[in-house]
Amino acid sequence: MAEIEICPLDELGPGKMRLVPAGTMTIGVFNCGGSFHAIEDRCSHDDGPLAEGDWDPEACVVVCPRHGSRFDLETGIPMSLPAFEAVKTFPVSVRDGMVVVDVEE
Repeated sequence: MAEIEICPLDELGPGKMRLVPAGTMTIGVFNCGGSFHAIEDRCSHDDGPLAEGDWDPEACVVVCPRHGSRFDLETGIPMSLPAFEAVKTFPVSVRDGMVVVDVEE
């Protein structure tokens, strides 16, 4: 696993998100009420951007900006059509005051 440092913990407070490059993909890192989640920025329905859509920090759900599919940020599983396949999620941790994502190489 490759680790990517996202930002200092105090820059990603509850209700905030960050988009970060990770090799050939982009990852959205979300803070849902103090719980961190990272998801691939790619809708499984049409390969368009996902993490750039609206999101609900209370429900921990992101909405695809193209066709409105809702995805669970913890599991990557779509909660509504037209998407029906899950997207990749990645473990997030806090080490030495930094938010860190573990990404498969």
